[in-house]
Amino acid sequence: MSTEQRAILVVGIGAGDPDHLTLQAVKAIRRADVFFIVGKGPDKASLTDLRHRMIEEHAQGPYRVVAVEDPSRDRRPMDRSGYTAAVQDWRERRGERFEAAMREELAAGETGAFLVWGDPSLYDSTLGILADIERRGALSVAVEVVPGISSVSSLAARHRIPLNQVGRPVHITPARRLPEVGHGDDGDTVVMLDAQESFTRVEGEGVWIYWGAYLGTPDELLIAGPLAEVSERIRRVRAEARERHGWIMDTYLLRTAGASSPVSGALSEASGTPETR
Repeated sequence: MSTEQRAILVVGIGAGDPDHLTLQAVKAIRRADVFFIVGKGPDKASLTDLRHRMIEEHAQGPYRVVAVEDPSRDRRPMDRSGYTAAVQDWRERRGERFEAAMREELAAGETGAFLVWGDPSLYDSTLGILADIERRGALSVAVEVVPGISSVSSLAARHRIPLNQVGRPVHITPARRLPEVGHGDDGDTVVMLDAQESFTRVEGEGVWIYWGAYLGTPDELLIAGPLAEVSERIRRVRAEARERHGWIMDTYLLRTAGASSPVSGALSEASGTPETR
């Protein structure tokens, strides 16, 4: 490692439960000298509060916490080219802030850490932004990735179902691509980042939905059942939760009965505990 290179840990911290931290993640937190915490505003303070609690519980030795303000992003409905351009603009501005923070706050020879919600490999920008910084040659960084429990694996665990049916694939897609990916006989579909409630436009017989929001947190919500029967209930619960918290982070699995039948029964929208249908 050259004297100008910064060591960066990108640590998956799970979907919201402090116990989602793996032993590898705890060991990584103990190695860090500087933690870069990306703030997302007062409405999502609970997301940064959890990171601070994890650091306080597991970090060892002297360390510093550096706040990095997340730049705003255009989230208006738009076509694919407009969306791609908006995300690229946001990533570039976010990268500039990451680079400035690392340059100013992380000395050569020190180890910095970004604590990433879920798993760093799944719909998170941190690794891509660090790679962009490295490609530009503006700052030399040696990145080490620690995987985490994703919202996808947490969703399946909380609903007590396997993620795949026997001999069938699983597709993972952002909601904006669901109309193109479709859902049918070619396996089941995990949908993420659904701000437009795309599940309400899914057609087909025998489709079940396994939905979860705020997974792993005290506010966790779970609903499962035939899509045609529970779709409106999910919309109502989702709207109430968004109003109450100011934000929502949800994920769901769409499953058509195939080699393995959907699990019978539903889950309570309030606590995620079993209830009889």
